[in-house]
Amino acid sequence: MTRCSNSGGGKKGTITVGRGTTTGTQNRNCGTGVAVANCTGSGDNGTDSSSSSNSSSSNSSRDRHPASRLCGGADREVSVMARIFVEAYGCSASFADSEMISGIIRNGGHTLAEDPSQSDLNLIVTCSVKDATAKRMLHRIKSLGAADEPLVVAGCLPKAEPRTVQRAAGTASMMGPGSIGQTLSIVQSALGGIRTVDIADRQEPKVGLPKVRLNPAVGIIEIASGCMSECTFCQTKLAKGGLTSYRPGQIVRQAKSEVADGCKEIWLTSTDNGCYGLDIGTDLPELVDAVSDAVPDGCMIRVGMMNPMYMPKIRGRLLESLKSDKVYKFLHVPVQSGSDRVLREMARGHTADTFRRVVGEARRMFPDITISTDVIVGFPSETESEFEDTARLLWETTPDIVNLSKYSARPGTDAAERPDRVDPSEIKRRSRVMTGQVARISEESNRRWIGWRGPVLFDELTESGIRGRNHAYKPIYLAGGAGGGGGQEHLLGQWRTVRITGSGRNYLSGLIAA
Repeated sequence: MTRCSNSGGGKKGTITVGRGTTTGTQNRNCGTGVAVANCTGSGDNGTDSSSSSNSSSSNSSRDRHPASRLCGGADREVSVMARIFVEAYGCSASFADSEMISGIIRNGGHTLAEDPSQSDLNLIVTCSVKDATAKRMLHRIKSLGAADEPLVVAGCLPKAEPRTVQRAAGTASMMGPGSIGQTLSIVQSALGGIRTVDIADRQEPKVGLPKVRLNPAVGIIEIASGCMSECTFCQTKLAKGGLTSYRPGQIVRQAKSEVADGCKEIWLTSTDNGCYGLDIGTDLPELVDAVSDAVPDGCMIRVGMMNPMYMPKIRGRLLESLKSDKVYKFLHVPVQSGSDRVLREMARGHTADTFRRVVGEARRMFPDITISTDVIVGFPSETESEFEDTARLLWETTPDIVNLSKYSARPGTDAAERPDRVDPSEIKRRSRVMTGQVARISEESNRRWIGWRGPVLFDELTESGIRGRNHAYKPIYLAGGAGGGGGQEHLLGQWRTVRITGSGRNYLSGLIAA
């Protein structure tokens, strides 16, 4: 190891793109290292709660491997080949961003570090959709910011709440969801001691970029950025802005590239798939058909979340698209509330009956389709009767998956300014009641699959063992599998016939059939 530090003062530097303020110090550190990132997360709503404190020094000494560098005069940019650790949390679009960030970093000559203790720079891709999630993100940011290494905070949180991030880690650089194309310059500046805040809105397509996949069996493709909705509770619009759909041809080429690299499952994801294409003269069913035609037999397509307000326009043709053997029989349609008045207060643009019709038509065409939805309890002004409306809607439609959230005010949203909030203890009570209801619905839904026998694509190694999906996107674990795959890693990306022997609230278990 070569230790090289600058114990003197540095040259002050400021780079700001988009809203926000920044200060920084440019230090002429002459040692460097080699490295980049390992992206980790625990699923679509993955979070972490590491301990932390809040300080960082851009003048501190660091042990580094020898690497190429430029250490010229005070105005020369420091060019280093470094070890960089990347960590990701949030939705599938956030994970896709982290894959592209890691790919850009590696293509830039850096290498990926396995953990922060081995890195020259840490980069965290954040989520800010819920208050509890944001708090966990800030806890992790403080922890990483307390290390000697520079920190870059990426994703939705720095775009939606840059001042909050700055309070948590005052020397951290920031990059928003639209700044992926600037990754190398932001990283390079941070390694040179310059703090950058780049949270500008850009219209650059997130397709065709290099990536380091979190899962070699799954190709995540962002089909658009932003959305057309104006939900009063949601901070995502603040982070990602209005809808920018990517061209179908670009997405089809990306899907072919994912398959050529060995992926067996393609995820089509965005802030809201339901409005895809409405800004460029196409729509989601046309895209699903195009991708389905482009990928070979044996590959599967998962269509991500779509808001109900757009479903009346595309419902019939989308369900026709799902008839393809290459498309999972799966719909994620977040209803949020069973009360039409509350839905109007949320500015959701749909009614409870919109959701009923989607579920009814989907199940008539595909009786075993998996329906996923999201529900918020305790939205400002929600009465007990309106909470019961939501409970009745869930009993009527029996969605297989319900992502249940207690309302929390997110800074910058319209709902956060409302004075008629529901008492927190009442929100907890409603959440507790509905959690029990959702558990009963999910358990009964999964129990019906016991005895089923059919093809399963194994698409993920988890701590509980290898997991696969059947045609309805049901998560299926091999019974008796040990943690970390249990020696079943060879099955990743493979099809096997499985017989379902057991079930729980969130999973099915089975055996490979003889």
